Amino acid sequence: MYAIICAGGRQYRVSQGDVIYIDKVDQEADSKISFDVLMIGGDGETKVGNPILSGAKVEGKVLAQVKGEKIIVYKYKSKKNYDRKSGHRQPYTKVEITAINA
Repeated sequence: MYAIICAGGRQYRVSQGDVIYIDKVDQEADSKISFDVLMIGGDGETKVGNPILSGAKVEGKVLAQVKGEKIIVYKYKSKKNYDRKSGHRQPYTKVEITAINA
């Protein structure tokens, strides 16, 4: 069984036991988090919400607050003696899916 959830404006296909990285949510590690369900599938049947499936929730556990890979941003203009270098690391929340309640 799998579910399509929405978190931070993005959609994720999850099953029980999956570990996903979502946009940062201000919650402590080992806390519970729940998501609204857009669609549930598997076992020969599919249920689709309009847009959210009523009565269905996906529960997860926050594992950690992590950062992604460093991205280097480099700007320059040729022949003008101009260059700027900066970096960025996107913050994420690491979540383990514990249950899909249909």
